[in-house]
Amino acid sequence: MFEERTYTVSEFNRMVKGYIEDNPNLREFFLEGELSGVTYYKSGHLYFNLKDKDAQIKCVAFKYKFKKISEDLKDGDSVKLFGDVGFYENRGDFQILVRHIEKKNMLGDMFAKLEELKKEMERKGYFSPIYKKPLPKYPKNIGVVTAITGAAIQDIIKTTRKRDNTINIYVYPAKVQGVGASDEIVKGIEVLNSIPEIDMIIAGRGGGNTEDLWAFNEEKTAMAFFNSKKPIISAVGHEIDNLLTDLVADVRAATPTQAIELSVPERNKSLESLEDRERYLKTLIKNILVKKKKELESREKNYYIKNYLKAIEEKNNFLIEKENIIQKSIKYYLENKKNQLENRVQRLITLNPLKTLERGFSIVTKNNIGIRSTSQIEIGDEVNIRVNDGMIISKVKEIIKN
Repeated sequence: MFEERTYTVSEFNRMVKGYIEDNPNLREFFLEGELSGVTYYKSGHLYFNLKDKDAQIKCVAFKYKFKKISEDLKDGDSVKLFGDVGFYENRGDFQILVRHIEKKNMLGDMFAKLEELKKEMERKGYFSPIYKKPLPKYPKNIGVVTAITGAAIQDIIKTTRKRDNTINIYVYPAKVQGVGASDEIVKGIEVLNSIPEIDMIIAGRGGGNTEDLWAFNEEKTAMAFFNSKKPIISAVGHEIDNLLTDLVADVRAATPTQAIELSVPERNKSLESLEDRERYLKTLIKNILVKKKKELESREKNYYIKNYLKAIEEKNNFLIEKENIIQKSIKYYLENKKNQLENRVQRLITLNPLKTLERGFSIVTKNNIGIRSTSQIEIGDEVNIRVNDGMIISKVKEIIKN
């Protein structure tokens, strides 16, 4: 049975936008066609339509200058662009959000291969934060891989001297664009890693177009950054998406100048901070000493401290008195126990059967069993009669009962 579904326009557009943004097939793809309606706006955005013989689609490149997109595109140009599908929810507009656009060259294929390489390296964990080494807090020796004649090295030296003129800079001059640039950058990183006193490395260059910067998108360059034993900064002046070296480096800087700003503390500020800490510690120690001095003075005035000898003497006398009491108590206890013992001994002596015999009594036994009743014996039985000075053995002739 058909289920009726009714949406508001806002709900429908939101659903479409969600579908588009969640669909991986509508992100990071290449599109080829012919330009029409090319319009550069003062706001810095570029709008145009991309068409073929059967259809067309709206496209926009926001901040196209930062993306290094050419400013001479015109209607009729055949291009290959790289971007994502976008959906403007409020107006229901469907368009391509352009990341890069090139006329009649191989950059499109290069970007496709680069995206595949990025995904592969990300899958292997090369971009993971767990591999990012921290920069030294106060570096003293910095290695730099860049072109010796470029503006980048001058910016690095100038900014370093301004922030801390005690830092040493080791420069490995390398090509940073064109044929062989990747090999020289890799070699520079390896050489600087072999110098023990170097604390960290900066490798990069100033700005340029996509082709100029491509050496920093090469796999071997990226792996040299990743394998660096010393902390390394990728410092390439650009505003496009991250280069491969930006993703594997320990730190990414937008420009070589920013690399120094991120890694070199301003010496004057560091000294001021240390002076502030010194003043704070001195004040803290002074306050503690003042407090302790007051406590000591207060204790010196304390009655018990001033009279501690007297107090000790009183305690000593108290202990002696207690000791005498204990000794007397022990003596009384022992004497009392002695008297009790003597009384018990006397009672035992009194109750001794032998004493009874001395008074004229006797003890009669049969087979060593005391006779207490006439029922225990019979006529003819032999009995022993114990008297004070011996034993009488007799035989029973008659039994008279009471």
